Amino acid sequence: QLQLVESGGGLVQPGGSLRLSCAASRFTWSYYAIGWFRQAPGKEREGVSCISSSDSSTYYTDSVKGRFTISRDNAKNTVYLQMNSLKPEDTAVYYCAARRRCSSWSPTFIDYWGQGTQVTVSS
Repeated sequence: QLQLVESGGGLVQPGGSLRLSCAASRFTWSYYAIGWFRQAPGKEREGVSCISSSDSSTYYTDSVKGRFTISRDNAKNTVYLQMNSLKPEDTAVYYCAARRRCSSWSPTFIDYWGQGTQVTVSS
C-alpha cells in the first residue's frame, strides 16, 4: 500500500504562489508516476499535472501550463507542485495521486490517493 500525504495548501491572493508537497511512504514509490488532481465545488475532479518515475517527463493540463511546475525528489520520496500566478479559478481541493504511468491521467485509473489539501485563491 502506498500512502500519500499532501501539505502546503492555504489561502493566497490572486497572483500569489503556493507550493504543494506530496510525501509518499513506501520504498518502491519510485516505480510510480505521481501527480495532482483538483476538485472545485460542484465540478468533476480534473487532472492537473503528473511526473513520471522513469525519465521525469511531465504532463500539465492546459489551464496551468506556464504557471505550475511539478518536480520530484526521489531521495525524499516527495513530489512538489509549485503554483505561481494563481487565479481564483485555481481554488479547489488538490489531491496527490499515483499510478504506474502519466498516460491517461484520469481519476478512473489512479491506484492511490492522498487525503487532499485546500487551496483558496481570493482577495
